[in-house]
Amino acid sequence: MKPKVYYANAKEALDKLKAEGYTTDFNLEENCIVCHQGKFNHDEFEITAIYRYEGDSNPDDESTVYAIESKSGLKGTLVTSYGAYSENLSDEILKKLKG
Repeated sequence: MKPKVYYANAKEALDKLKAEGYTTDFNLEENCIVCHQGKFNHDEFEITAIYRYEGDSNPDDESTVYAIESKSGLKGTLVTSYGAYSENLSDEILKKLKG
């Protein structure tokens, strides 16, 4: 999947995605993504869009917004910041996040 940069900033992307039904807030764990409704392994969700943003002057201000849909139909977003990829994430999760 190719990164998209259609919105001026991450907040605008999140607002638009929320209006499109992406209302769940996902977080990363080692082998899955999690939300208040449970855990989803790499084969239980798809990334439907990726939006990458760079800081104006500081690379630490970089962030990525992922639009995610689970196989069960749950839609939400995952936001990662610069350096979020770590050795603690499984290869399957890293591959999925890199698009």
